[in-house]
Amino acid sequence: MTHPILGLHHVTATVDDAQADLNFCLDLLGLRLVKKTVNFDNHDVYHFYYGTEVGAPGTIWTTFPYKGRGVRVGVKGAGQVVTTSFSVPTASLAAWRRRLTERGVPWRDVETRFGEDAIHVADPSGLWFELIGADRDARAPWTGNGIGETDAIRGLHSVTMTVRSLEQTRALMTGILGYRVVNEAAGRTRLSVGGDGPGHTIDVVEDPAATPAINGLGTVHHVAMAISTDDEQRRLQQELLQMGLRVTDVRDRCYFNSIYFREPGGVLFEVATIQPGFTADEDASTLGRGLKLPPWEEPYRRDIEAKLPAIEYR
Repeated sequence: MTHPILGLHHVTATVDDAQADLNFCLDLLGLRLVKKTVNFDNHDVYHFYYGTEVGAPGTIWTTFPYKGRGVRVGVKGAGQVVTTSFSVPTASLAAWRRRLTERGVPWRDVETRFGEDAIHVADPSGLWFELIGADRDARAPWTGNGIGETDAIRGLHSVTMTVRSLEQTRALMTGILGYRVVNEAAGRTRLSVGGDGPGHTIDVVEDPAATPAINGLGTVHHVAMAISTDDEQRRLQQELLQMGLRVTDVRDRCYFNSIYFREPGGVLFEVATIQPGFTADEDASTLGRGLKLPPWEEPYRRDIEAKLPAIEYR
């Protein structure tokens, strides 16, 4: 059976410097920091969650800043999400070009795909982003970081992942995960779930000659899809296991529960629940201000805070 995947939940990447990451995401892109916590698998490293007002699923971009931790620069390639795309109003693209130029950030227009215009830009760690003009996006943007409502990012538009062979990846996504093919171009297949608008789409690029990806600084670690309930997540977990895929146990991420597995092309997928959300331990008006730790890390707060780099942000 297929399972009720609702669309994208978040995308997580490994970055270099924490301050540079905050400056790029908050000051340039105008996102909101909705949670400042630590990597639950390595509490000496921050985990930043960026999004719109309360970090609604489908608007969330998250990073692990690993500067000084001996992590190599990654390699983009097969078995990886290589580009993360944000949705902006089409009419705002000219304003974004001016903003990037004024701030000395290199950009280039991307050849239109599937009738959408886009701007390509890289962050300080070398991650690839697109700002895609989309006029079917009714999500309310965050405007608290100096970008007006007519121009601000609405949330995730899509991700682009590279695989060497499409067949098994497409079969998994259109089978148990419930995606459908909504468009195709040379070497690129667009799949959507829960609708075909921004926040519901994954582009799969098939490149038999692609270099194998290596995780590291400047690469996406995983893409997460949203599912409604814990029960639906557990049912999906069991069916994936019965298919012979290696699936993790359910991980408590405090703001959602997660399972992880690699699809046949090697990309790391996460399936995350909607609840309880980022207001579970902070009021919506003060999201991202304090360092929030999971309960099991609270006894080590003083030591954790001493090892995290100093940062500043508005």
